[in-house]
Amino acid sequence: MTLQVLQDELARFAAEREWEQFHTPKNLAMALAGESGELLEVFQWLTPEQSAQVMEDPTRAVQVREEMADVFAYLLRLADVLGLDLEQALTEKIETNRRKYPVHLARGRADKYTQLGG
Repeated sequence: MTLQVLQDELARFAAEREWEQFHTPKNLAMALAGESGELLEVFQWLTPEQSAQVMEDPTRAVQVREEMADVFAYLLRLADVLGLDLEQALTEKIETNRRKYPVHLARGRADKYTQLGG
């Protein structure tokens, strides 16, 4: 299933409920932030090791799956409402990051690029 098919499905879902009136960029961005917060809540007090194994806990796995789906849905809906091509935006961002974080400077490092001397 393509992103466009998913966006169309979400638009149809909203239209059937007459929710387009509420799906303004501001409201969708706020909903996206809220759902991201709910995803963060699943991981909030986990150790790094526990977070890496979160999908092994059936209850947490369901929570992660549902919250990630909510985040994805609101992101797709926001892109649709704004007329933004997410695939193109991501492709361009990957290329920007490729130039910004050259392998020879960034490999194996988590610190900010500006701290790498570039």
